[in-house]
Amino acid sequence: MLARNARAGGVEIDLVVARGRTVAFVEVKTRRSRRAGAPEEAVDARKRARLVRGATAWLRAQPGLRARVRFDVVSVEPDGRGGLAVHHREDAFDAGD
Repeated sequence: MLARNARAGGVEIDLVVARGRTVAFVEVKTRRSRRAGAPEEAVDARKRARLVRGATAWLRAQPGLRARVRFDVVSVEPDGRGGLAVHHREDAFDAGD
């Protein structure tokens, strides 16, 4: 993990992680129920644009870092059995979305 709750460009980025030459900016969304929709549905166009802006600022502050960039979404919600269901969606969206 490179950063947790990182602030860059006026945006909070939940997680910044690296695997090989790929840096992933991860948005984590949690819901207690589906009344407001699935957690990943909260990562709308506005939120995606903010994450891209934050990722761009974070990368600018890392001189010399050359990596492929990916945007992931992790959703967390009750599994119906008293536990939590966690879903990790790699490459959930592109910077141009």
